[in-house]
Amino acid sequence: MNFLLEPLHYDFMLKALFCSALIGCVCALLSVFLLLKGWSLIGDALSHAVVPGVAVAYLWQLPYALGAFTTGLFAAAMLVLRRLPMLRQDAVIGFVFSVFFAAGLLIISLYPTAVDLQAVIYGNILGIADSDLWQMLVIAGVSLLILALKWRDFMLLFFDDVQAVTTGLPVRRLQWLFFALVSAAVVAALQTVGAILVIALLITPGATAFLMTDRFGRVLICALIIGVVTAVVGAYASYFLDAATGAVIVVLQSFLFLLAFAVKHLAVHRATQTKSAHRLQCAAPVRYGEEGSV
Repeated sequence: MNFLLEPLHYDFMLKALFCSALIGCVCALLSVFLLLKGWSLIGDALSHAVVPGVAVAYLWQLPYALGAFTTGLFAAAMLVLRRLPMLRQDAVIGFVFSVFFAAGLLIISLYPTAVDLQAVIYGNILGIADSDLWQMLVIAGVSLLILALKWRDFMLLFFDDVQAVTTGLPVRRLQWLFFALVSAAVVAALQTVGAILVIALLITPGATAFLMTDRFGRVLICALIIGVVTAVVGAYASYFLDAATGAVIVVLQSFLFLLAFAVKHLAVHRATQTKSAHRLQCAAPVRYGEEGSV
């Protein structure tokens, strides 16, 4: 028993568990809206677009959150190009993703001693400082407050933007607000899972929740539970496995997604078989002379 409680004796593990729960909660809720709108690739682009901002912040000894958030918003501005009729949406997203990520790697390669590549790419939640912890608290608190106040507006906007315009919602401002929330969540998640795996936190919990239920309120609750539980369990298990915390969290979320997918596929298959058998039974011809025939 003492062996299982050993991680709780260390302050760095308590910080890691708490930060993982915060990031898992925020990213899980955002993932629901990203999947509802079909913006998974946009989340991917934003998650990698913060790399040059973090690299420049490390180089100039600035708060890395400032650089990451700035380039994240700049990438969101470039994503507006996807509305141009002469450009395909997937091409614009791929362009933003590759250009920003390549720029970040270029800066890191030019100044390898000034920028911690491993911290940017893979995260370093076990070495989180108190200032970073407060930063995550602020980001998570503001994000959760905005989502609690605006989740119905976001739901209408992402489900049917035409109706959102008809009802008088400030569509453009809500879109920019959501992009800002995603950028802020990516900044906070960099310490947890790094720039490579943060996209998994912005997709997998929502995808799993949509497999479990079709009511939007329940989807939000399921995604929230999945995000928090897998983040805490992953951070806790990484201590015993001596593995990267972000990788363990993502593997757990992926396992839950595959499990939910298998259960959903089995349920649909059984329902289809039952319906087919019922149709065959109803369509079977009635033979004269048999018991019960007319």
